[in-house]
Amino acid sequence: MAIVQIRSKRKPTGGLLNRLRKRKKRDFGSDFIPIKIGKKRSKKIRAYGGNYKQRLMEIDVANINGKKVKILSVKENPANPNFVRMNIITKGAIIETEIGLAKVTSRPGQHGTVNAKLIK
Repeated sequence: MAIVQIRSKRKPTGGLLNRLRKRKKRDFGSDFIPIKIGKKRSKKIRAYGGNYKQRLMEIDVANINGKKVKILSVKENPANPNFVRMNIITKGAIIETEIGLAKVTSRPGQHGTVNAKLIK
């Protein structure tokens, strides 16, 4: 099933809206690709307007205060509790690094890097 990012088909009252237009290719989103801990792997994805995004597949370092620090594991992930067991990194995840715990502030699947803020 396609992931479509256009307005809802229903009014706030629950009634159906008339169709505005056909679906365009730009309306389709993409599937979630989990970012795991491992040697850095990424791929280039063409985005809307001819721009490109770096889609991460795996990464083993995070940028914390301008320093590259090795990621050891994922301690907490508010997006999905099962992501902790699978070591999947998303925005907002708490990761364990060599220098302590840090919270991920970037979107690794969109930005191509893991930026984090030290919390302990």
